Amino acid sequence: MAATEDHTVLARPSFDKPLKVLIVVSPYYSDIAGGLLTGAKAELEAAGASYEVVEMPGALEIPTAIGISDRRSNFDGYVALGCVIRGETTHYETVCNDSSRALQLLGLQGLCIGNGILTVENRTQAEVRADPDGQNKGGGAAAAALHLIALSRKWGSQSKGIGFKPLGADTLLAGDTDGNTHA
Repeated sequence: MAATEDHTVLARPSFDKPLKVLIVVSPYYSDIAGGLLTGAKAELEAAGASYEVVEMPGALEIPTAIGISDRRSNFDGYVALGCVIRGETTHYETVCNDSSRALQLLGLQGLCIGNGILTVENRTQAEVRADPDGQNKGGGAAAAALHLIALSRKWGSQSKGIGFKPLGADTLLAGDTDGNTHA
């Protein structure tokens, strides 16, 4: 069981500029979502972040809400919170795989997302993971978002020189080594 394993917890990053995070939560299992949300809020507050919370009906809608928000708002990062408990059909695999894959694709596009969507076999597992005084997976998802935001800010102003060159600097004439034309 994960609770008995030792693991490394990174120190909370610090920020020199304000940061704003959107928490997108599915209250499908409201008690589980409440625990996740409590943990996430506490972590963000400890880092000095401001945040907003929006609710979506289920885990499948969470990535879409984050994508819409990224196109239409100014959040530095996102925390995805919800719970999927295995049922009697294959719908469990669809919801788990598709929500996780969509969040990963948004992350690969540069969004800073902490994934706190629990995928569990039963309610007891969910309760243990959502408990802010237990495994605190909501706090862990917020911490992941904070670390990604810190990395994004660290490298955000650096350029790899990709883009257009000034007029005349993109074409070398025979015998010309600096891109300047000589009359």
